[in-house]
Amino acid sequence: MRRVMSRVVQILIAESPSSPMVSRQEVHAVPGKGLEGDRYFSGVGTFSPQPQERDFEITLIEHESIQAFAKESGLPFQALHARRNIVTEGVVLNDLVGKDFWLGEVRIRGIRLCEPCNHLAKISFAETLKGLVGKGGLRAQVLSEGKIRVGDFVQCTRETL
Repeated sequence: MRRVMSRVVQILIAESPSSPMVSRQEVHAVPGKGLEGDRYFSGVGTFSPQPQERDFEITLIEHESIQAFAKESGLPFQALHARRNIVTEGVVLNDLVGKDFWLGEVRIRGIRLCEPCNHLAKISFAETLKGLVGKGGLRAQVLSEGKIRVGDFVQCTRETL
């Protein structure tokens, strides 16, 4: 049996709420801000709170959830439709709520689930509201500054184990 390593498979950012998600090979993460170049980093995201809150710094979603939803719904749903920043493989993100983990060299804290919302349904597919419940990803906080790269491992901290 082959073991799948938990890793970052895609990085996506958007400069504004109306901008398309753009794929990057790496991104700079900053505590208290999020990912450089992303709409929430600059405080212009659709749901950007003022002042910025920790669970608006970075969002993650499982590649497996994206694939399963596309297959089950028959829709051409892709990671860019989910409008999450980091697409992972081989890790159950729901298990990381309230826990610290690493995305490459950057320490992250899982804050809460990132459930689908009416805004996401409007700009992608209405079926996301039901189809991604409990599988819409994770809202998280950036705890240390550094680069996150496609291919980086997702690793739990000792405290998480």
